[in-house]
Amino acid sequence: MGDDRQGIKHQILHLLKRQGAQTATALADQLQVSPMAIRQHLQSLKAEQWVTYQEERRPLGRPVKLWQLTPQSGQWFPDSHTELLVDILCSIKAMFGADGIDRLMLDRSQRQTQTYRSKVNEWSDPNLGAVSDLLDWQRRVNALAHLRTQEGYMAEVVEQPEGALLLIENHCPICAAAQICQNLCSTELEVFRAVLGATVTVERVEHILQGDRRCTYRIQG
Repeated sequence: MGDDRQGIKHQILHLLKRQGAQTATALADQLQVSPMAIRQHLQSLKAEQWVTYQEERRPLGRPVKLWQLTPQSGQWFPDSHTELLVDILCSIKAMFGADGIDRLMLDRSQRQTQTYRSKVNEWSDPNLGAVSDLLDWQRRVNALAHLRTQEGYMAEVVEQPEGALLLIENHCPICAAAQICQNLCSTELEVFRAVLGATVTVERVEHILQGDRRCTYRIQG
């Protein structure tokens, strides 16, 4: 029973990470668990300081509680050895200055671009393979999301009515390092553009370092 409870807690955290603030009823519907049980799990998570809530007024009835993750909840998700990475960046900056950081980021972006290009070309998804009208750039976006998820970014692709795609990263495993070295974010944007090709436009429309819940890229071929 204890494992079941922990499993539901983990699913709640993942849903809030991927979808943002949710009511207990909405979470219950998605997890097929009673609202009362979800509320108990949410109260437990609140006591552990993983979640909190804000009340939202509705036209009819009482205000509802919208549950969301706390900043502390980032510790629960992959951190890619954050402390070590931050220490290394601080040491490089202290020893070689801003120019040393710039050269490091350039080398990293070049190697990252080569790796992504190779893996994107090799990647295939049987579910997408059956879709004959899926354009090459769309396949590459889906492949990129797959790679980023493997790296801990909890990435997903959402289609837009006008034909664009949103590449959504619900978690940033290098957030602490990016706060020290914001070149990490700017070079990643350039890597996406290089991997997807010159005919594809990539624009960051949400950014965790700017206070958003997630990082989102609008991509159009």
